[in-house]
Amino acid sequence: MTTLIIGLLIPLCGTVLGSAFVFFMKDEIPERVQKSLLGFASGVMVAASVWSLLIPSMEMEETKGAWAVLPAAVGFLLGMFFLLAVDELTPHLHLGTDKPEGPHSKLSRTAMLALAVTIHNLPEGMAVGIVFAGADQGVANLSLASAVAVSLGIAIQNVPEGAIISMPMRAAGNSRWRSFIIGSLSGVVEPIGGVVVILLASMLTPILPYMLAFAAGAMCYVVVEELIPEASAGCHTNLSTIGFAIGFVLMMILDVVVSL
Repeated sequence: MTTLIIGLLIPLCGTVLGSAFVFFMKDEIPERVQKSLLGFASGVMVAASVWSLLIPSMEMEETKGAWAVLPAAVGFLLGMFFLLAVDELTPHLHLGTDKPEGPHSKLSRTAMLALAVTIHNLPEGMAVGIVFAGADQGVANLSLASAVAVSLGIAIQNVPEGAIISMPMRAAGNSRWRSFIIGSLSGVVEPIGGVVVILLASMLTPILPYMLAFAAGAMCYVVVEELIPEASAGCHTNLSTIGFAIGFVLMMILDVVVSL
């Protein structure tokens, strides 16, 4: 139980640590660094989706032959469409743009930025929760150690994410403490999402393969819809590509080596 609680809180700690950068930096994160961090976060999330979610989903159904891919395919698409619906129905504002997305709202810019980050962090919390649930139920290649590896991988990418949130908010005129608190709170949805998924998984064991793939689809939606477009806009896009490669390899190593 202690390991589970720590595992669910580790990603939040990464966000809090990154948000604390606002106390040590005077200006916005340099564009080169921001591009690198966005690419790194994308690589971590894609690797976690493949190695920790989609592959175990198919391995759970390997006795069904060619049909083993069905839960992974269906769950992945459901995860993508779920985040698409949330994206369309929630008023939010992405970093680097002044044009809100979703339905018209009178919410402040700060509130809509926070909602955008919440949409981003939700699938990460789901992924951590479902991996721990799979490890608890003895899913092949999903040990408690590999679940902690996923949690650590997401925490690592949450550090730059926290900084990317808090620093622009400080540059926009918010106080350091306000920027830090909002940046930190953006990660609270992750342990909450993890707990909800774990509770559902314990009651819905037969659809666990679908839930693993669902989390993968939701994470990939965030990567394709938000992270990659931001990382590929403007200059220094080669740095985001390098960051992606480093993030992917690091997450792959964490997942595979820890599982041995």
